[in-house]
Amino acid sequence: MALHGISRIILGVPNVETTGEYYEAFGLAPLGEHRFGTVEGGHQLTLVETPKRQLKEICIGADAAEDLLAIGERLVRLDAPLRLESDALHTAEPVSGTAISVRIAPRIEQRAAAAPRLNLPGRYARPNERIDAFYRTGPVKPRKLGHVVLGSSNAKVTRAFFIDGLGFKASDTVNGVGTFMRCSTEHHNVFLLESNVDFMHHTGWQVEDVDEVGRGATHMIKRNGETHVWGLGRHYIGSNFFWYLQDPAGNFVEYYADMDHIEEHFGWVEGIQKTGLGWGLKPPHTFTNPMDLAGFEG
Repeated sequence: MALHGISRIILGVPNVETTGEYYEAFGLAPLGEHRFGTVEGGHQLTLVETPKRQLKEICIGADAAEDLLAIGERLVRLDAPLRLESDALHTAEPVSGTAISVRIAPRIEQRAAAAPRLNLPGRYARPNERIDAFYRTGPVKPRKLGHVVLGSSNAKVTRAFFIDGLGFKASDTVNGVGTFMRCSTEHHNVFLLESNVDFMHHTGWQVEDVDEVGRGATHMIKRNGETHVWGLGRHYIGSNFFWYLQDPAGNFVEYYADMDHIEEHFGWVEGIQKTGLGWGLKPPHTFTNPMDLAGFEG
């Protein structure tokens, strides 16, 4: 795949300082000028001041100049706006107008995590020891920004833009809800929601394992109980563990671990699914109907 993931996003919020403090507590590294980074993705979030919360830009990584040219040719056929530079392509998602840039960048290299030492029935990988997760004392630090979830008032057009224009691949669809699309080996990098309002629903940040999901969320909830939204649970689509929180601007933010991995040349067939939840409580009404978006019916 010519694309290899979301490099960074620019997020507009009305309260930059407070929101920045939140993402630092969430585990992102402050880089100055309201920029924040992950352990392996480097700079992946920039906050800018806007009257209300909104996704200003998504930056996607590409391998080479010829990949930009191929994307440009496809966008021309879709009559999408286009500006091409030597190392980047600039366009906009046609429904919301969100800026999209595709930039030549190195692929994120991830350190291999230690294999979990789990005691299972008849198979004891950790005899006479406690689980090592209990000895983790430092703050949880997300490895990378994995995905962005977007609501579109014309999901058919937005889907065509990402798949037929940018070159994303569809992984799974829930009829009447939305499509999970990937531009890397993870199950999804963009989840497109069918919506009455164009907005960003949440960002997903990869952590080491389910213990880091729990440790991170527990830290944030102890800091401010109102940040809790939904979790712990495990999605059926994507298979990942999740815990959702909410930043001060109203954006949902997710710790996730153990996402399905789809090799680049594997013949994955888009699945038509009936549910996205494997186990866990049902999401609260405010998760599918964000209170700050009048008229939204997810």
